[in-house]
Amino acid sequence: MSRSLAGWRIALVALAVVLFAWLVLAPWPQGFEAVFGRKKVFLNAVLNGITLGGLYFLVASGFTLIFGLMRNVNLAHGSLYLVGGYVAYETVEATGSWLLSFVAAFLVTAFLGLLLQWFIFRRMEGQDLRQTLVTIGISIVAADVMLWLWGGGFYQIAAPAALGGATQLPLISSVKSNGDTVWLTYPIVRLVIFAASVVLGVAMWLVLNRTRLGMMVRAGVDDRDMLSAIAVRVPILFMLVFAFGAGLAGVAGVVGGTFQSLAPGEDSRFLLVSLIVVIVGGMGSIPGAALGALIIGLAEQLGSVYAPTYAVALTFLIMVAVLAFRPQGLMGRA
Repeated sequence: MSRSLAGWRIALVALAVVLFAWLVLAPWPQGFEAVFGRKKVFLNAVLNGITLGGLYFLVASGFTLIFGLMRNVNLAHGSLYLVGGYVAYETVEATGSWLLSFVAAFLVTAFLGLLLQWFIFRRMEGQDLRQTLVTIGISIVAADVMLWLWGGGFYQIAAPAALGGATQLPLISSVKSNGDTVWLTYPIVRLVIFAASVVLGVAMWLVLNRTRLGMMVRAGVDDRDMLSAIAVRVPILFMLVFAFGAGLAGVAGVVGGTFQSLAPGEDSRFLLVSLIVVIVGGMGSIPGAALGALIIGLAEQLGSVYAPTYAVALTFLIMVAVLAFRPQGLMGRA
């Protein structure tokens, strides 16, 4: 019975993948466009969802390292995102270098992560409620400090001229009445950022699952005393992992400030998104964070186009459905 159910699930997933591929790759019949709108709108919503998922993955990957893997409840993670974005904005304004802003944002937020780990989490190991309350307080104070320093306006980080404009993709957006094919064009900067998030995700997975460092991190979570017995300095290891996860939040702030904007309230928004992505994908799973980010990004963008009234609720419905049928997340360990 269980094998039959698993077979049906695989068949349904395969059917959904084939249908989605047809919607993206094949030209739409005129009757289909009359019901669902122009294909160009659908393709832009899909690509916006995928690239937005790349941004969500950058934020959530750091969060899943800290919360899902190390079991530290850091509800100031969204504040690190916004700090990284503001630092990147100031760096670009001062030097004109977009790439340098990534370095500056990573170093500043990684240093803040070191401070959080040393002064807060090191003294509250295993005390989830205290960690939650303290980091909520830190996020409130950080939000007020950032509001004092940068005000309540919106900031946009300027991308380099080389990434400006759009490029033509091998996706049919429409077919003219004379039979000519119109190909979709899409902003280069979004494609580059998405490709970078994929490379980063693969690199993180390889480090955690195929290197001695990753083995030590996972062993330190499962059996810290045993790891200490073989002369591994676990507190320093955890500080470095925490700093890297915080630095990823800062890098995500650069990305978010480049193709969206920076403003008060973005810290709370991205903290909530990180929580949803980790819950949907599975705690401590890098592939799970990638899958969860992709699902939430697509749900937001497709929902805003085809069901704008219910777009906000759609992501929460996905989270509730995952919790109901697979509480450990789609790719979490049972």
